[in-house]
Amino acid sequence: MATLTFKDFKSDQEVRWCPGCGDHAVLAALQRALPKVSQALNYDKERYVVVSGIGCSSRLPYYMDTYGFHSIHGRATPIATGIKVANPQLTVWQVCGDGDALAIGGNHFIHAIRRNIDINILLINNQIYGLTKGQYSPTSKFGAITKTSPYGTVEHPFNPGGLVLGAQGTFFARSLDVELKLNEEIMTAAALHDGCSVMEMLTNCVIFNDGAHKRLSDPATKADTTIVLRHGEKMVFGKNRDKGLIYDGKKLRVVHIGDEGGFSIDDVLVHDAHTNNIGMHMALAEMKGPEYPVALGVIRDVKDITYDDGVRDQVKEVMAKSKIHCMDELLHSGTTWEVE
Repeated sequence: MATLTFKDFKSDQEVRWCPGCGDHAVLAALQRALPKVSQALNYDKERYVVVSGIGCSSRLPYYMDTYGFHSIHGRATPIATGIKVANPQLTVWQVCGDGDALAIGGNHFIHAIRRNIDINILLINNQIYGLTKGQYSPTSKFGAITKTSPYGTVEHPFNPGGLVLGAQGTFFARSLDVELKLNEEIMTAAALHDGCSVMEMLTNCVIFNDGAHKRLSDPATKADTTIVLRHGEKMVFGKNRDKGLIYDGKKLRVVHIGDEGGFSIDDVLVHDAHTNNIGMHMALAEMKGPEYPVALGVIRDVKDITYDDGVRDQVKEVMAKSKIHCMDELLHSGTTWEVE
């Protein structure tokens, strides 16, 4: 099999997103990640399919030189599920926005996670409805001023990480649109995971919600406002790498490492993405400022049975035991009559 490059996954379609839109970076990361996935799993390009719903981010399948399906609002998940069950050899990627997946598509989203269907979900979260010109979404910050909340929203937003883990998700990761290398790393890990992989991509909408994630993405502040988690590594962050996370028996705490804080690097937690302790992963996914840094990277990556494997194995078992193997045998089973 020929070695694939990112150019092999670029379509001939003109990319029609606003200049500066975070979706450009997510697209570039995916096009760079899939050659690595192909090499690791010995896949050719014909095994990939990208499914989307409705929204700005849902244009992404047009820009991928793979199989694609542009579906309807909120319904990308059941279509992606059907594709994977019907043809398990395909590697299915679903692209959706925070409004598309978490509002009208919310039930489909959580049940795909609960079932652990082996699909990869890119949840592009700009905290706004962009395509329909700036209405607040299920992830818009409390008090956000938008076209549909001119005096500020009066409802609490979803934390997608908490939602995924509450549905007993087996893989959750988070990143920022500007973190191209981290995004490639996360997407590769998601593709190698056997089960439902959810990647929350915090992206910027330059037109209707510009700067929504600036505190996390600004080079001047991001070292202190985010922590990149990697399995087996100490949970350390900060501009001077002098802050860490410990568990005090009740909750996570941010501590200063060194003589000033009285804590050493040995006191700092080591990230275990593979532990079945969903409580720790939930605590990490729910961290927010100013008390905590926002966790980026692969937060949870555990093994469990998958829906598509279960369906396939059950069908094989039933077929092996059945005396009826085709429609003709079914029609001629039991009592039959001839009509003259």
